[in-house]
Amino acid sequence: MEIKVLGPGCLKCQQVEKLIRDTVAEEGIEAEVEKVTDVMKIARYGVFGTPAVIIDGEVKSVGRVPDKEEIMSWLGK
Repeated sequence: MEIKVLGPGCLKCQQVEKLIRDTVAEEGIEAEVEKVTDVMKIARYGVFGTPAVIIDGEVKSVGRVPDKEEIMSWLGK
């Protein structure tokens, strides 16, 4: 599983990255989590609000901090 957290590094972006990493670790999910801060790379995903979460190429969330239950549903838990 490939997870990308898109955002320039704002507080919400940091919160989302931590939530994703913590959830993946707690659930024992094998996933590569990448933080993308480059604005041009973010724009290539068609995302114009941050933070955003992309899982296996699919946009799951834009412009908000998802809760843990929602993240778990994306991860198949």
